[in-house]
Amino acid sequence: MTHHDSAGVEPKLPLSRERVLRAAVALADARGLAAVTIRSLADSLGLKPMSLYHYVRGKDDVLHGMTDQVFAEIDLPDPSAPWRDALRARAVSARTVLSRHPWALTILDLQPATGAATLRHHDAVLGVLLRAGFSLRVTARAYTLLDAYVYGFVLQEAVLPTDAGPPGDAAAATLDADRYPHLAAFAAGLVGQPGYSFGDEFEPVLDRVLDAIGALREDG
Repeated sequence: MTHHDSAGVEPKLPLSRERVLRAAVALADARGLAAVTIRSLADSLGLKPMSLYHYVRGKDDVLHGMTDQVFAEIDLPDPSAPWRDALRARAVSARTVLSRHPWALTILDLQPATGAATLRHHDAVLGVLLRAGFSLRVTARAYTLLDAYVYGFVLQEAVLPTDAGPPGDAAAATLDADRYPHLAAFAAGLVGQPGYSFGDEFEPVLDRVLDAIGALREDG
């Protein structure tokens, strides 16, 4: 078993581009994306900043590499599975990975898709849709719809309060029911109830998104 230090870096391994990028991901996980600079990255590895330029060309190159590291963690869809099952499993995996790295939402799909893992991922998802008979245009729409849902859900999950809020009437009591009657009713009747978890909504709504993707193919 490989042992990791507190920053998620493996100090016994020789320095490499992959190790530098893994350190950048660990730094972003711990302190946010804004904390990732060449200097802070070098400090986390116990090196001088100039040493990193043997492995990365600069901050933009680090961001490209971090994007690829995140895509590498997301399970590829099973090419032998029905399209719906394959895309569902991939979406669940993407939500899990992005929840570990919520900072990635600000750079995923904004960086040029040049990394091997990123290209392999996109190619696999497109392959599922195209093999299932989706046209090129409907494939683009389906991929957009699916990722808009996954990314949006993860973003909401990251900024919402934890599930450990007050239950029932106590939640509604924090709102002015006369001014915000619908919010108060929503808090008292659902969100504030014991056992409610926003995260539990992901898969039921995902199934409706997949229904919509199936309808896109029929309409396209």
